[in-house]
Amino acid sequence: MKSLNLLLLLALLTAASCSTPTQESTRPNILLIFTDDHSYQTFSAYDDRFIETPNLDRIADEGVLFENSFVTNSICAPSRAVILTGKHSHINGQTTNGVTFDSTQNSFIKELGAAGYETALIGKWHLRSRPTGFDHYEVLIGQGHYYNTDFIENGVKVQRPGYVTDVVTDKSLDWLEERTSDKPFCLMVQHKATHRIWQPDTSLFHEFEGVEFPLPANFFDDYEGRPAAAMHRMGIDEHMDLVWDNKMLDDEGEIETFHRDRYERVMYNRMNDGEKAAWDAYYDPIIADFKASKLEGKALAEWKYQRYMHDYLKCVRSVDNNVGRILAYLDENGLAENTLVVYTSDQGFYMGEHGWFDKRYMYEESLRTPLVMRFPAAYNARGKVEELVQNLDLAPTFLDIADVAIPQDMQGRSLLPIVEREEQHWRDAIYYHYYEYPNEHGTPKHYGIRSDRYKLIHFYEGIDSWEFYDLQQDPSEMHNAYEDDAYQDIIEEHKGRLAQLRKQYMVPEDPSS
Repeated sequence: MKSLNLLLLLALLTAASCSTPTQESTRPNILLIFTDDHSYQTFSAYDDRFIETPNLDRIADEGVLFENSFVTNSICAPSRAVILTGKHSHINGQTTNGVTFDSTQNSFIKELGAAGYETALIGKWHLRSRPTGFDHYEVLIGQGHYYNTDFIENGVKVQRPGYVTDVVTDKSLDWLEERTSDKPFCLMVQHKATHRIWQPDTSLFHEFEGVEFPLPANFFDDYEGRPAAAMHRMGIDEHMDLVWDNKMLDDEGEIETFHRDRYERVMYNRMNDGEKAAWDAYYDPIIADFKASKLEGKALAEWKYQRYMHDYLKCVRSVDNNVGRILAYLDENGLAENTLVVYTSDQGFYMGEHGWFDKRYMYEESLRTPLVMRFPAAYNARGKVEELVQNLDLAPTFLDIADVAIPQDMQGRSLLPIVEREEQHWRDAIYYHYYEYPNEHGTPKHYGIRSDRYKLIHFYEGIDSWEFYDLQQDPSEMHNAYEDDAYQDIIEEHKGRLAQLRKQYMVPEDPSS
């Protein structure tokens, strides 16, 4: 009898070990890798004119690339709040960078946590308030610094040595090692890069050595017929600071700029002696050549553009290298098969188009943002998606893939139906609204609608101006066709659709509120 009972016990144990995994172990992990100001023009799966990004491209090659991914408000903190809440800026309250985010409100992170997910945020938070809903967080203070930056680690301020893109990745991999392994996880890896002032890692100084990047065709834009664009203060020629942005901190102090003292005190002196030595060895010859050249006018603008592109792209290179480290970790630890990997940025960025850097305007370069997703093996999700999607859709998508009910007050839509090619009626247009005015870059408040071919924008406060673009005929948005007779019927149709979207998203009648 004892031997029979022993055999029965062994059989039960064997059956238990061979049973299907628990729901907790089979629910997909979610990994969001998030950068700041990364333009789709510098992501080679979208555009290979400037840089090859093999690790970012790998996510697209093994998953889905969204060809028409847009933001709702092209500025850092509001975009982050939209992603967390799945709601437009006027609903979640984060209309500008100057507002403190109400982190007590619901978010997809809180919904995932309540459903049994282990959650963490590593890197840039930039929402002023304390992160809530995360089991663990290690966040930069404000914008953070590229070198030897401070973190708030679960409420404690700690300075961490090293280059910030490497450090954020190190911390993310450490958390993956130390997490509760039997629970599904959601990890938000949020980099400072590629935000201004584009300080490269010392190990990447000689990337793109000798490369001269072609000027955009509209680099010397005169903004004819676009008075709101003419209000800008983000031109590479006159608004890019030679010291702050282009690193021309000469020992003699002869290059005097508005941000010189701030750059030396806050950025340069943040580096340790070894980093300063490497920095000086690279930049001092460039400074000497620049001073000897005595550039002016268009020649100076073109020189600034080349320096900007070189520094910016080295920051992209560091991001790509570190994304490769994370993908390798997933592979080596058996996590790749059941993890949704998402890469995106808080908005797009101007790489000299219209003569600009920065973002904000509803023109394509800042409205569009890269978005690629690699799905768990159980999903047949590959290729390109052409539908119009927004950062508004990320929160409901994450909840949907985790089999968590999507709150009815989220305004975005899960992307799974269009990724899985299910037949359904998808949106025919997106709504955009930018609120931060006045601001250092002079961009007036505006809202608008973009359909698959056309774009209608209303600028207000400080100016009352409408713009309309046929993106098929005018992809660079150089001709404001608002007064063109040939487009009046289409403009009226888009005004009507714009009014419908404002009602759907509960935008106040007074656009300034």
